[in-house]
Amino acid sequence: MILGAQLYTVRSFLQTEKDIRRTLQRIAEMGYKSVQVSAVGNIQPEVLKSICDELSLKIALTHTNADRILNETEKVIEEHNILDCDYIGIGAMPDKYRDPRWTGYFAEDFREAAGKIAKAGKQFMYHNHHFEFEKVDGKRLIERLIEDFSPEELGITLDTYWVQAAGADVCEWIGKLKDRLHCVHLKDMAVRGTEQLMAPVMEGNMNFPAILKALEQTNAKYLLVEQDVCQGSPFDCLQTSYNNLAALGCR
Repeated sequence: MILGAQLYTVRSFLQTEKDIRRTLQRIAEMGYKSVQVSAVGNIQPEVLKSICDELSLKIALTHTNADRILNETEKVIEEHNILDCDYIGIGAMPDKYRDPRWTGYFAEDFREAAGKIAKAGKQFMYHNHHFEFEKVDGKRLIERLIEDFSPEELGITLDTYWVQAAGADVCEWIGKLKDRLHCVHLKDMAVRGTEQLMAPVMEGNMNFPAILKALEQTNAKYLLVEQDVCQGSPFDCLQTSYNNLAALGCR
């Protein structure tokens, strides 16, 4: 499994081509070997790929606008070919599908695009938060997703923090989703009083040795460090996570 950085963590430093280059250089210097492209400003895919090649950074995954995946599927695939990126993801379910009366339409609407992505040799990836674990009529949304899509049509970018925030067992869900876990977001949870906080990996209270051991039994190819909210510099948080994971043997 290849250790990478989810660029959403440093999104404020990615809105111009000059800053993208600076930020990616810092990430490469930390020791990361891959990145997820998310919340990045306007940059041509050829330019982004060239910068990453210079820094020996593999583009593992993207979070791409859901409307573009639906309505510009071929163009999105072409862009990912340029990026040499096999995983085309969305960051969350679009709002309208979160209504239980509309949830079933998600698969109906996205199946064609997912099929085209699979035919192109790539994988459509869904990133979870905690709301997918709410039970509605006895069933969780995450369970509906894996019933409605085959593993070839939909992979899951499991986010460790949000599974924990939902009150679910991270290792259990790694086991349940193991055939779909090509990419994983590593994110820890700390507490301050009664407040839950996102934290660098192994600086919180989650059992990452057990999580990493469980991931060894899956199809996971990329372990991507993400921290949506940082207490201090997001660059410092990414470096701390890298150092802690490297000490466990992740590179």
